[in-house]
Amino acid sequence: MIDYHVHLWRHAPHLSLQATVDQLAAYCERAANLGVTEIAVTEHTSRFAQVDALVRGWWDRDPNPALRAATLAYWDGELGADLDQYVETALAARRAGLPVVVGLEVDYLPGQMDRVAALLDGYPFDVLLGSVHWIGAWLINALDGRDAQDQWISRGVDRVWDSYTRSLEELAATRAVDVLAHPDLAKVAGYRPDVPAEFYERIAEAARACGLAAELNSSGWRKPCAEAYPAPDLLTRFLRRGVPITTASDGHELTEVSWRIGDVTAMAVQAGYREVSVFRGRSRTQRPISRTPAGSERGQP
Repeated sequence: MIDYHVHLWRHAPHLSLQATVDQLAAYCERAANLGVTEIAVTEHTSRFAQVDALVRGWWDRDPNPALRAATLAYWDGELGADLDQYVETALAARRAGLPVVVGLEVDYLPGQMDRVAALLDGYPFDVLLGSVHWIGAWLINALDGRDAQDQWISRGVDRVWDSYTRSLEELAATRAVDVLAHPDLAKVAGYRPDVPAEFYERIAEAARACGLAAELNSSGWRKPCAEAYPAPDLLTRFLRRGVPITTASDGHELTEVSWRIGDVTAMAVQAGYREVSVFRGRSRTQRPISRTPAGSERGQP
């Protein structure tokens, strides 16, 4: 099994954002105990000073001053890591024999992706995940606070899903990333359209047309949606179009690393997948799925 979406830091303001080989060694030990042979470290691009220098202020396009202020506060609270140090630590871990793949989770920011891609091209990444977290300056997976919840009411569920899906299509079309992470993240707060097929079709077709893999991500089981990403119907649509997959926990701390990875791997097998994608130097190859029985993980949070 593989876990191709692992973070080094929690979503909490003003943490010390210093990557260490010892932390990655602990992650790898936990993953190995759960039957995982390889992890991809994929911190958010928004954490890094080098990215901030290129895109800062992107939220100013949103007409809602409350959302702009909220995103500025969130962005600054999460900021503080150095991309050079992060990459070098991941490479050092690999030189030490740890099964670490060097990656990032690339947040989609309209109008900014050419500059972000040019920056990232200068680093020896193995895999880049692509994610949509913002619609304008609204962080859709911010589940706390009345303002965030009010957005669902004022915009309407179908409109939110349409905006999210359009952003995912635009992200895929940039070809700046290799994998669509948590591809139906729009369900995170538990709001789903009455007829999701249109959105599933568009998401699956975007992945196929742009040659991207899709991620099976267990973290949705920890969210109000209470479902892994993607939904089974979307996963079936990926399979029908020949979209390859990765499996992931989206862990943000040690106890979440490889969380329920056996369950998402079992989902893949049940859907009809027999291989997962692994990456080196942004090049994808296929590996037969190996797994432990679903639900066999130990030490889950």
